[in-house]
Amino acid sequence: MATQQIPVVVLAGFLGSGKTTLLNHLLGAGAGTRIGAIVNDFGSIEIDAMTVAGQVDSMVSLGNGCLCCAVDSSDLDTYLERLARPAARIDVIVIEASGLAEPEEVIRMILASENDRIVYGGLIEVVDAAEFAVTRTRHPELDRHMRIADLVVLNKADRIADAARQELMDTLADLAPGRPVVCTAYGRIDPELFFDRGVGEDLDAAVRQLSFEDLLRESGAGSAAGPDHAHEAHHGHDHGPGEPCGHLHAAYQSVEFTSSEPMNPHRLMGFLDDRPTGLYRIKGFVHFDVPGSRQKFTVHAVGDFLRFYPSPWGRDEERSTQLVLIGSRIDAAAVRKELATCRDGAPREASEHSMWGVLRYVASREE
Repeated sequence: MATQQIPVVVLAGFLGSGKTTLLNHLLGAGAGTRIGAIVNDFGSIEIDAMTVAGQVDSMVSLGNGCLCCAVDSSDLDTYLERLARPAARIDVIVIEASGLAEPEEVIRMILASENDRIVYGGLIEVVDAAEFAVTRTRHPELDRHMRIADLVVLNKADRIADAARQELMDTLADLAPGRPVVCTAYGRIDPELFFDRGVGEDLDAAVRQLSFEDLLRESGAGSAAGPDHAHEAHHGHDHGPGEPCGHLHAAYQSVEFTSSEPMNPHRLMGFLDDRPTGLYRIKGFVHFDVPGSRQKFTVHAVGDFLRFYPSPWGRDEERSTQLVLIGSRIDAAAVRKELATCRDGAPREASEHSMWGVLRYVASREE
């Protein structure tokens, strides 16, 4: 059985874009998810109002199961190792890249890591909608960051008019072709766009600290952007591929696909190698009825990153394909139709050679 891996999400954005606000929102709205946050300093993370029970070097327990550590780029790999250890019980790691290194360097460190408990979770580039032109002039490297991003968050989108917002969306589409762009205000993004929520564990009441969720609940700040509201808004306001994102909290769509019929590896890899515009994450498992590859293939994809993890089927587990595809302004019906064409259809002479396209995305023991 493959080791359960922890996604490492890189959060980038220039000063004032709102990435720290977004990070604080994720920490507050994680709803039972244990988040390991790696930042360059504690000053902008909202822990001042909390009673911090313990500190180890530059790592602080936030009391809701989350951990926060302040590092520089030379420390990054060390803290990834510490956060990924089983005893930390972390569900996802979020790195605030600004102040650590160029986003490309952070990504390279994650991909080069020999720790089999972590997996790349995507680069999120946060952009200030109101100051985009100024930021782009001051930091021309923004164009390069946009090109390598897996997801673009257009923050502070409430501060510009609808026409200006649509014009900016068109500009972002040119800078980051095919990449999903989600609009938001105050960094209020449903955490499920980035990672699966954990089930959480009850902490010992005698040592439990005040958490982000407690603060949000006491202040009422969580009522407008909490997970229940975001989930309802998401399902109530889907946008078509060409519509502006007027509802700033209705940022993404989730499409489910199931098939009891085996998938054709050639056709499925064609879909995965040329994913629809706006598609960000793919998760689930696939059934290939191919000699030598009839096991269960768990799939993890974010942006251009793709991995398959083979494992045995459970004794009573149905052999089927079950996928969840997450993106912004995607055509759900078209995605399902395209995946349906990836079914195996008519009987054929299957061979192990048909799996070569899939197997090149299976992590080797040496990785």
